[in-house]
Amino acid sequence: MKKTLFDKVWDAHVVDAIDNGPQILYIDKHLIHEVTSPQAFNELKDRDIPIFRPTQIVATADHNTPTQNQHLPVRDELSRHQLEQLAINCKANNITLYELGHKYNGIVHVMAPELGVTQPGMTMVCGDSHTSTHGAFGTIAFGIGTSQVAQVFASQCLLLTKPKSLRVTVNGTLKKGVLPKDVILYIISKLGTNSGTCYFCEYAGDVFENNEYDNMVNFLNYKKIDFKQNKIQIISNYISLFSVIFSFFFIIYYLIYLTFRLRKKINF
Repeated sequence: MKKTLFDKVWDAHVVDAIDNGPQILYIDKHLIHEVTSPQAFNELKDRDIPIFRPTQIVATADHNTPTQNQHLPVRDELSRHQLEQLAINCKANNITLYELGHKYNGIVHVMAPELGVTQPGMTMVCGDSHTSTHGAFGTIAFGIGTSQVAQVFASQCLLLTKPKSLRVTVNGTLKKGVLPKDVILYIISKLGTNSGTCYFCEYAGDVFENNEYDNMVNFLNYKKIDFKQNKIQIISNYISLFSVIFSFFFIIYYLIYLTFRLRKKINF
């Protein structure tokens, strides 16, 4: 059976597998920032577990960094504390950090490709939903939660069920003014907002093959909208269900209350 690029990269990184169950996937590079890493560092510290491979981790101050006047103290207390804690954690664990003011500091999904941290054929993770951006460079890249950040800290691996593959082919020539965002939103409009759930998407066709790398980065960056909208839809469904249940019980309670009041008046 022929393999896609996704299959080849994934299978090459499988350390072990459980029959009819999840696989242990080795992670080549782990990108971290100040928002989703503190809890993971604390978990390992509390359990006295060392960082397994600190040389495979790259950290940057990302989410809480001011755009201007970066030489001044960060005004927001929470942001300042998170940035300081990132520096403390990276120093304590010998992790490379491009902190605020460093010449290589920047948005994690821009900085890593620019510095050559991102390489074709890698598996990459980060506690950030835009991690799929690195797929533009031939990697398997995806966002993970804080508990999974701790898992990679401890083992440089993740326990995962291999996703299914989805090939999206778009042919033709884009007209002037049509941007990567327009293409991705068009794909989502055709396939639905939940089309990417449990799938790894591989893109093909003229539109992708004839585009520059900066546009490919935008394509993959916007692709995470597919997954995020699905999550929003699920949350919305739960909220709607909760509202219906709450309204039902409130009506029952109110009818019981009126019944007792009416009985009390009659007995009086």
